[in-house]
Amino acid sequence: MSPESGEDIFNERAQHLLRVLVESYIREGQPVGSRTLSRDSGLNLSAATVRNVMADLEDYGFVSSPHTSAGRVPTDKGYRFFVDTLLRQRSAGAAEEVIDALRRRLEEEEGRDAKSIVSVASQVLSSITHLAGVVTIPRQPHQSLSQIEFLPLSDNRVLAVMVVNGRDVQNRVVHLERYYSADELRRAAAFLNQQFGGKELRQVREDLVGELAQAGEQLNQLMRDAIVLAKQMVGPAAQEASEYVIAGETNLMEFAELSNVDKLRRLFDAFTAKRDILHLLDQSLHAEGVQIFIGQESGYGILDDCSLVTAPYMLDNETVGVLGVIGPTRMAYERVIPIVDVTARLLGSALNSRR
Repeated sequence: MSPESGEDIFNERAQHLLRVLVESYIREGQPVGSRTLSRDSGLNLSAATVRNVMADLEDYGFVSSPHTSAGRVPTDKGYRFFVDTLLRQRSAGAAEEVIDALRRRLEEEEGRDAKSIVSVASQVLSSITHLAGVVTIPRQPHQSLSQIEFLPLSDNRVLAVMVVNGRDVQNRVVHLERYYSADELRRAAAFLNQQFGGKELRQVREDLVGELAQAGEQLNQLMRDAIVLAKQMVGPAAQEASEYVIAGETNLMEFAELSNVDKLRRLFDAFTAKRDILHLLDQSLHAEGVQIFIGQESGYGILDDCSLVTAPYMLDNETVGVLGVIGPTRMAYERVIPIVDVTARLLGSALNSRR
């Protein structure tokens, strides 16, 4: 009998009891005893029979027994079985509440930029699930430079403002070796707009390198600085770095398993650093439908007690971002999964309607 599969003991009765246990633990947050399972299962089983099944499930890693209780709780493996069963059954429910809430909020954001719409989606996900909502900023597959402007700041700093695809505004503060007047910066912007306006950003990046390499001394210092400025705005590091917005992190403080102060601090530090969370989200970027990382499946120790439920969203029939929720492994998967799924679809529709 293989400990990895547990096929010999994982019959229909054992599966049913495991589902009941998981549902009870998610609902109550307390270890589930055999008498409770016997009563709630709807099966004509004695507590002794249930204890035997639970002992087998524990041997195969689907449940565990906390030291302080005779009851059992699901492990990551137990949650995984439960979640996979939900996904196979195409978890029912149209998540009407998230549809109505999102539609209302998105109507209020009509005409706003993509980041504003993404922020709304994150807030709605958080408020409806009572977990942390996270949404990546869309990676637009086709980005053309509409206009670029420079505004002088103090200490040789310049605010560069770039309009992409005629509507999305991106800002960045850049540093120069010397101070440039507003008039000099206007002329630099005029040069760049004339040379590169309307071009795809990928092409602009290539052309900027070529301009510097080929023009040499034929470009005056102002034009050279203008190109250097533009490279900082449209370079790969600026355009291809992922970013996300997160809402409702403090909701996680309400769960006992995450309420340890040191654990919360490290979790919030991970949200701020973003790297590990973004790596997980990127794994879902080209996946189909809902993806779920349960506990240690994430590969990041700080998320061992958390689950991440994600779904990709699309713009112009291309996947451009991922959204999801972060919460304890003891989250209401049956409710959360369809909410994340429908939010991804509605967010894609909202972004497409701006075009």
